Amino acid sequence: MTLAAATNENLAHLSNTLIYSAMAVYTLAFFAYIAEWIFGSRSKIGRTAAALTGDAASKGQAPAVTVKKAGGTAVLERPKVVVRAAAGARDVPDGPGAHGGDEQGDLYGRIAISLTVLAFLVQVGGVLARALSVQRAPWGNMYEFNITFSTVAVGVYLTLLALRKNVRWLGLFLITTVLLDLGIAVTVLYTASDQLVPALHSYWLYIHVSTAILCGAVFYVGAVATILYLFKDSYENKLANGGIPGSFATSFLERLPSSASLDKFSYRVNAAVFPLWTFTIIAGAIWAGDAWGRYWGWDPKETWAFITWVAYACYLHARATAGWKGRKAAYLALTAFACWLFNYYGVNIFVGGMHSYAGV
Repeated sequence: MTLAAATNENLAHLSNTLIYSAMAVYTLAFFAYIAEWIFGSRSKIGRTAAALTGDAASKGQAPAVTVKKAGGTAVLERPKVVVRAAAGARDVPDGPGAHGGDEQGDLYGRIAISLTVLAFLVQVGGVLARALSVQRAPWGNMYEFNITFSTVAVGVYLTLLALRKNVRWLGLFLITTVLLDLGIAVTVLYTASDQLVPALHSYWLYIHVSTAILCGAVFYVGAVATILYLFKDSYENKLANGGIPGSFATSFLERLPSSASLDKFSYRVNAAVFPLWTFTIIAGAIWAGDAWGRYWGWDPKETWAFITWVAYACYLHARATAGWKGRKAAYLALTAFACWLFNYYGVNIFVGGMHSYAGV
């Protein structure tokens, strides 16, 4: 074995070690996020929310409010809790977050963020070591794409936090799926370090695949927000119609941003990255022209990339059109993200084509 080959093998081993180490730290972060939600459920805000929708409300009674006055007390009727404002106005205030205003919950949340940052840095090291071991961009197969994709997804989350955006509620859901993604990568999709076929030796690899990874990471963040929007919207509708949500739903959903905020957030992130997805498809077509002598051939990967583009275009158009906001547009957004997932997993694993040379 030559010195160069031995060095590459050592780097590949280092990459694997770092990825497994990142998974271990992400697991610690996962438990810290769980602790944040658990302690937040015991907070004063959680108890207040339970009082507003608890036993008294279930009997058709409003909990009384006792006010001390000179010489005695006065009992006032419960103030009306507005959960659906007039058209054009904000529905409800945003929740306090997973910690629910509890100091201990907030501490665990901060620990979780610190562990997430540490795991992210370790994972970045693993991706870089993989790149050095193969002496190219680490995006030549599904294993490499997976470890890079989850790294970028966490990076997007941490960037939003650094910009002081209200997204800390996303942490538990993000880390859960990152652990699943890495688990699939190291057990099912793992591929030993190898060189690319000649068609992939192009600077377009860095342009096309990197933008595809970034788009997928942002689309993922938008999809999580959309799912939570659907739950929060159902919760607010139930309250508005006089229903009594369960204690778990109340404790969990009261701490999330309002449905209006979640809807706006998912729309903004999807709209922001859509032009980049358009560029990704164009870049892929140019690369195909250089590599195969044709810009578009309706290869399964190309076809589903275009279907994904159409689905997100329909969502953005519907979201901006009166009568198609809210839940209808949210279903379109989830359909579009499902198209993106199938374009990656489904096409690569189950459908053959010119993009299948990299294997899994």
